[in-house]
Amino acid sequence: MQAIENIQNLLPFDGELYSYGKIYSEAQANANLNNLLQNIAWEHDQVRIFGKTHITARKVAWYGDQGRTYQYSGSVKHAHIWTPLLWEIKSQVEEICQATYNACLLNLYHDGNESMGWHADNERSIVRHSSIASLSLGSRRRFDLKHLATGEKRSLDLENGQLINMKGAIQEHWKHALAKSKKVTDLRINLTFRCMI
Repeated sequence: MQAIENIQNLLPFDGELYSYGKIYSEAQANANLNNLLQNIAWEHDQVRIFGKTHITARKVAWYGDQGRTYQYSGSVKHAHIWTPLLWEIKSQVEEICQATYNACLLNLYHDGNESMGWHADNERSIVRHSSIASLSLGSRRRFDLKHLATGEKRSLDLENGQLINMKGAIQEHWKHALAKSKKVTDLRINLTFRCMI
């Protein structure tokens, strides 16, 4: 992992995006992934698009401090209490990102056919301009960003155990997406730690 003081903003303007590289060894990242597969209350996500409810192939889970809810795409999630491993990972991520989080949205992508379209994490329930830390476990996937006004794009290949941090005005000016890939045949878990109002 790079020294934290040497981490540079990967965005040219209008927000901040930092990559801390792989914060776990391959063995530890795989162990964490297997633990989360077994011990998280996974469920298929439900999203409303143009008034219709769709069930996603991707699975999700919402964990956090007691009473934390999260509403997006017509769905309301009530937080499960932190598992011991999630609490441990949260504490490590907080130390690296120098931030405090009270909730985590987990996404389980079974293979490269499952993706996430363009969106911003800009719901009113998230503290404005706060850090959203994203930890990837499992197969490598491409993470894309697009500036809303200029259309300028950036891409990152997120590897097993890699941590990134989005903060500042990024959610107001950039959308992000997880691209589909026929080459990816293995699963990926993504943990996004958030600070909810």
